[in-house]
This record gives sequence, C-alpha cells and structure tokens, in this order.
Amino acid sequence: MNELLPQLRTDIDAMPSPVAEQPGLLLRDPFRFTEDVLVIPPLWVAMLQCLDGEHHLRDAQEVMSRRLEGEIVPADTIRGFVSALTEAGYVMGEALESRKASVTQAFRSQPLRQASHAGAAYPGDRDALEKEFSSALGPDAPSASWPKAIAAPHVSPHGGYPSYRAGYDLPPLTEDKTFVILGTSHYGEPERFGVTAKAFETPLGTVPVDEAALSMFAAHAGDALIDEDYCHRVEHSIEFQVICLQYRLKRPFRILPLLCGPFADSVMNGRAPEAVESNRRAFDALSELSAARDDLVWVLGVDMSHIGTRYGDREAVRAYEGKMQAVQEQDAARLQYVCDGDASGLFELTHPQGDPLRWCGYAPLYTFLRAVSAVADLRGEVLSYEQWNIDERSVVSFAAMHFHGASG
Repeated sequence: MNELLPQLRTDIDAMPSPVAEQPGLLLRDPFRFTEDVLVIPPLWVAMLQCLDGEHHLRDAQEVMSRRLEGEIVPADTIRGFVSALTEAGYVMGEALESRKASVTQAFRSQPLRQASHAGAAYPGDRDALEKEFSSALGPDAPSASWPKAIAAPHVSPHGGYPSYRAGYDLPPLTEDKTFVILGTSHYGEPERFGVTAKAFETPLGTVPVDEAALSMFAAHAGDALIDEDYCHRVEHSIEFQVICLQYRLKRPFRILPLLCGPFADSVMNGRAPEAVESNRRAFDALSELSAARDDLVWVLGVDMSHIGTRYGDREAVRAYEGKMQAVQEQDAARLQYVCDGDASGLFELTHPQGDPLRWCGYAPLYTFLRAVSAVADLRGEVLSYEQWNIDERSVVSFAAMHFHGASG
C-alpha cells in the first residue's frame, strides 16, 4: 500500500546546524509545544520535502534512492523517520493537537507568566543576573531626564548590551509609572494585538499588569485585541524589557504588555497599516489611553534588519561589512523618520518588495508613531546602533532610542 505521508509543521524554526560535529538541518519549536531540538542529518534533509501532506511513501523512497545513487531505502526505515518526527512534536496530526491542548491549558491555569528565557538568554539566578547587569548596564544616570518613551532591542541581551545600556540609561524613578510595552509578536496573528492579564515573574521579582489600562484599551480596541496568553508565554520581546526595567528601577511598577502582530497586509499589499480596520481601532484605542493617562511611559521592544542565510538570503554576511554597510544606511534612513515621528515616511521605506530588510520591529514602531508620538508631539534620538552576527552567516541590527516632547 502506498501510504500518504503526513505534513511537517510550518510554524517551526529550521536552520543549518550550528554544531560542526553534527551537520544537518536544526529544527526547533519556538512555541515550545515540544522541548526537543532535532538535527536532521544531511542525507535525510531531502526527505522533508515529501512531508507536505501530498506525497506518498513511495515518493519518499524515490527521493532517497536518488540521494543514495539507486539504493532503495526500506519502507519501515521511512516510517521510522516519520514516527520519530511525530513523537517529537514536529508533524501535523492528532498527536500534535493533543500536545498543544495540554501545554496551552497548563499555561492558562498558571497565575503568573513565568520567565521563559531565564537561564538561557540571561542568568536564571537573581544574584548572577544582578552581577551581570551591573557590569553590562552600569549605574543609574543621575543627570538624565525621564523620557516619554524608550526603544530598546529584544535581541538576546549578551548580543546587544551596549544598546540595552543606552536605552535603559535612566535616572532613579521617583513616582509611580505604568510602562506600556509594545513588543514584536514573532508568533501571534497578523494585524492583531495580543494581550495577557498575567503578572510577569522573573528572577528579579513579579511585575503586575495595570488592569485599569488593560480594561480601557480592551474596551476601545474591540476585535483588534486577541487573548494571546500562550504567545506571551514564549515571547521574548517583552520579557527582556521587563527585566531591564526591574534591574534599573528597583521599585514597584506596573506594565501593559501588548504584542504587536506583524503588519503583513502592509508589506505584502503596500497599504498603510491603518487601512486594516483592526489596526486602526488599536491605534485609536492607544491614542485615547495616552491622552487619558499622564503616568504612562512607552517602551518598544524592537529589533530591525535580519539579513543572511538564517533568514533566507543566499549569501552570508558579517556585521558592518560588505552588504551590511548599505543596510546600515537604510536603517539610518528609517530611523530618521522614527525620530521625526513620521509614520508615513517609515511606511514608504518599509513596504516596497515586501520589506527586504525584514524589520521585525516595524509593527511596534509604526503603532507607537501613529498612536502616540504624533499625537503627543514626541521626537526621538538614536542613542546607539548595532549590528550583531547572530550566527556566522547572519546579522541582526538594532538600536536604542529615547523620545521626549518636541519642546524639551
């Protein structure tokens, strides 16, 4: 019987193995429905093309036979490979749906959003974290004035400490504040804003959500808002801002954590984001929140360009070299529009050709410009710009910015 093969998940990360002694294609699940990280040996990578829900077992045998110069791979060997992928949580089907339901429900039942990157992206022990941050972020800036908004990276802290330090170079906080954190949503729905009411727990303590601010936003945003508890569980773009604020402030504060789904319609169809009704409603809701509350500080957890083989480009790149010099100029042009509070200018540079720079901070930055900066007449200053080789062949760029009133 010529069996139909299942479909490999399309929402997983796939990249060349970073371990020279174990070559192949690395698969990992950003949603963490499975914690297993797999490396598919080079010989078997070609087999993955048959896992699209349309190919049969015999097709896979033919693909493997070509790789092996005519040798036939037994059907049971193919079945064993597919079974291993299924058991690890990388194949669509009932087993995966059961796994998803179990993991999602377990998170929903938890009272707190626990730190998902502690012990990996940064130290999971409080003393070790404070020691590292003391060295990397330095002391308070006693002479600085408090900005109305902060933009900082969401790259792994060790990859961007100079920009984190510049963004969070702040004086002591002497009054109660709520920080509205607009983070890039790497896993949420496009054209939607993901929320959670869970307090954020990190090695430095627990930060509650401002329920009044959340309620006001929800009342005005309508269907632009989506309950994305689980996306918040695995997302890093807000978590990294929370720990930096905790370290710097050393006093209680509240947050309104909002994940900005990608503006897919904007970059694919060349329409301004507010042409989509859900986006326009969210912008209006945030503008009303900004006007109603004078105790808000806006925080943008954003990275910018993503260039290199990790992101689908054919050529490898090095930070600040070759192609990345032109990228730096393009980043600077976009950042100037951000500093000027010009959302339309940012849109015009971003949408052509589906955004070849892959600015993953486009949605939070545009949201802030359209909903807050222009209304409050804020102007930005770039405090730091960096490019970082996230691996040997790929680069991420990011910056730190502060926004103040145009007159001060």
